[in-house]
Amino acid sequence: MPAVHTATFRVRHYECDAYGHLNNANYARYMEEAAFDASAAVGYPQSRYQELGTLWLARETEIEYLLPLRYRDEVTIKTWVMDFRRVRSRRRYEFFRDGQPVARASTDWVYLDAGTLRPATIPPEMIAAFAPDGLPPAEPRAPFPTQPPPPPGVYTLRRRVEWRDIDSAQHVNNAAYLNYIEDCGIQVATAHGWPTSRSLGAGFAVVARKHHIEYRQPAVLDDELELATWVSAAKYASATRYYTITRPRDGELVARANTLWVWVDARTMRPIRIPAQFAEDFGPNIVS
Repeated sequence: MPAVHTATFRVRHYECDAYGHLNNANYARYMEEAAFDASAAVGYPQSRYQELGTLWLARETEIEYLLPLRYRDEVTIKTWVMDFRRVRSRRRYEFFRDGQPVARASTDWVYLDAGTLRPATIPPEMIAAFAPDGLPPAEPRAPFPTQPPPPPGVYTLRRRVEWRDIDSAQHVNNAAYLNYIEDCGIQVATAHGWPTSRSLGAGFAVVARKHHIEYRQPAVLDDELELATWVSAAKYASATRYYTITRPRDGELVARANTLWVWVDARTMRPIRIPAQFAEDFGPNIVS
C-alpha cells in the first residue's frame, strides 16, 4: 500500500473568483503543495531532489469539481501515489470539507534530469519510500482524448508569458495554464456577446465541472502563446470546450485541454438548460 498523506488548507479571500468560489487553478496549486509535502514526509523534500539533480514535472492533470469551496472554508486533501512506471508516476488527490467530498483529481508526473530536462529512471529506493508495502502493477495510460477538428468559427487569442506565471523550474507553472484557459473562456464569451455581466444579469453562470489538461512543451518567460478554443458535445446543461495552446514562433503545441462547462442558476448553483439565445449566438464556435 502507498503512503497516504493528508494536508489541510484554509481558503483565502484572494484565491476566490468573481462567483466567490475557490478559483479552478487554485485546486491545482493545492495539489502541487500537497504533493511536495507528501514527498517530504517520506524523505524526499525539495532539497534532496536538488542534491540528486532531478525534479518532477506534471505531464497530465484531471480535476473534477463536485462542490464549490468558499472563503474561509477548510479543505483537507488526501493524496497518494497510484503507480510507478520507469520515468512516470500517477498521484491521486481527494478533497474534503467537513468530511464531504468536494473534488477529486489525479496528476501524471514525469521524473526528469534537472539539467537536461530529459526523463530519468525513478530509483528503486524512491519507489520503496513512497510505497513501502508495494503497489499493484501500473495500468496502461489511456491516450489524451481526441479533440474534434475546430469549426470555421474557432476563437483565438494571443498572450505573452509574464513573470508571475513562472515557477522555480523557470517555466510556466502547470496551474497557470488553467488561468490561461479560464481567461480564454471569458474572452470567447465576450466576443460572442455574452460578457459575464450579461450572463449574471440573465440569472445564470457557467462553471467548470471537469478539467483535463496535457502539458506537451514548457513555455518560458516572454514566450508568445496562441490559445484556440471551440465547443462540442453540447447537451441539456453542459458542453465540452476544447483548447490548444501553441507557440507561434516554432509552431509547437505547448498544451491542450478539454473542459466540461455546466450552466447553472446564478443564485442556487443548480444546473439549468443552456439558454437558447446563448447557444444560437455561439453557433459559429460549435462543432455541429
